[in-house]
Amino acid sequence: MVGPLTGGYTIKTQVLGARRADTRSVWIATIAIPLLLLAPAFWNGYPLLQWDTGGYLARWYEGYLVPSRSTVFGIYLHLGEQASFWLNLGIQSLATLWILQLVLRVLDLARPVRLVAISLALIATTALPWLSSMLLTDIFAGLSVLALFVLVLHGARISALEKAALFVFTAFSAATHSATLAVLLGLCCVGWIARPWLRRQIPLAGLAQGSLTIVAGAVMLLAANFSLSGQLAWTPGGYGVPFGRMLQDGIVAQYLRDHCANEKLKLCPYRDQLPPTADDFLWGNSMFNALGRFQGLNDEMGFIVLHSLAAYPAWQAEAALAATADQLMHVATGEGTNGWIPHTYGIIERYIPAQLAPMRKAKQQQWQVDFTTINRFHVPVALASMLLVALLFGRGLWRRKRDDLTLLAGTVTLALLGNAVVCGVISGPHDRYGARMAWVATFVVLIAAARAFTGDDEVDDLLAP
Repeated sequence: MVGPLTGGYTIKTQVLGARRADTRSVWIATIAIPLLLLAPAFWNGYPLLQWDTGGYLARWYEGYLVPSRSTVFGIYLHLGEQASFWLNLGIQSLATLWILQLVLRVLDLARPVRLVAISLALIATTALPWLSSMLLTDIFAGLSVLALFVLVLHGARISALEKAALFVFTAFSAATHSATLAVLLGLCCVGWIARPWLRRQIPLAGLAQGSLTIVAGAVMLLAANFSLSGQLAWTPGGYGVPFGRMLQDGIVAQYLRDHCANEKLKLCPYRDQLPPTADDFLWGNSMFNALGRFQGLNDEMGFIVLHSLAAYPAWQAEAALAATADQLMHVATGEGTNGWIPHTYGIIERYIPAQLAPMRKAKQQQWQVDFTTINRFHVPVALASMLLVALLFGRGLWRRKRDDLTLLAGTVTLALLGNAVVCGVISGPHDRYGARMAWVATFVVLIAAARAFTGDDEVDDLLAP
């Protein structure tokens, strides 16, 4: 027969044993997850590089502003040069672990075993480890959406120090890329619009703090631009990016055919020779080079972009809708991460020659990185996750549920749509833009699965404070 004292001793032993097991799980998660997030870089033997990496690296050394290359991210990369950029990858993997566990914690799913299980699923099925292993802004796009969600909607459930860290992280993320800033700004605008109907779910203080991260990110970018270039100016986006998308849609060629008889434009002699894609025009061996690239053609591209919007409004609207839909379908992992990235190689050779030897030994530079097999799995997972998270949001709206899972699904659905509009309409659809956000949808689906199939067990009740 077990007496009251014996029974109490047994329960206390179980609690202590469970606490020790949880402590071990925490340490395992803290060490293993960041290492697994960097598995692609370890396998490669060097941080993964991309077409655009060189443009960011050069900002510290060249001292002038170029279109779409954030000086904030350039400074961030420069800080990791002496450590062969492994410092940057360490920051990215630890930030990923931090944000993932923070979201799970505010949703009351913070058991280490769940964090490990969900993290392993993301590592195995999404672009997340490839993004965290790469010297590019893309890892901060999805993480910043989750950070903004926690800061705005669940600020009361985290400490003052965590709130301050989230604020700085979100502001930094916004400053790394104009598209990320635009998506975060859009989410904040939706928050202000929805707040009259969701006063209890969207605290005024949280929404104000979230909105201020956009301001802080803008100030951060302006300060970095001034410190490196002496110009108190925004990073130039130029008209090249939207011009390229309109060229790809055939709008530029039509404008030139319709107006070259009355307007003297540098591109008029080439109106029947324009390349088929924006990438061919901007980065290939096209007439863009002969006409002075951005410096020589930016004013003319701006003129054509603005006047073609007025000349063909219906065509522009149709093209924008098509580009948005197309961008939602472009989610493959690894675009621009192969052996042919001459500009990035050239920047490293010119400014960071000490990195040449380890870079050249990497598998990527030996043309051993191939995403064909990976994307046979990643693409359907990403597309299915995006559909499921939209359905989760729609189901919540239909049932008039305003719980935290519905709000998270709504935040991510709107972020995916905003990302598709910003990137698809302005830049034209690219897999890179979709892959950097699609993994967040998979994360939400995994959270929903944990909610549906994993209830609180006895140990959870015992460990509750």
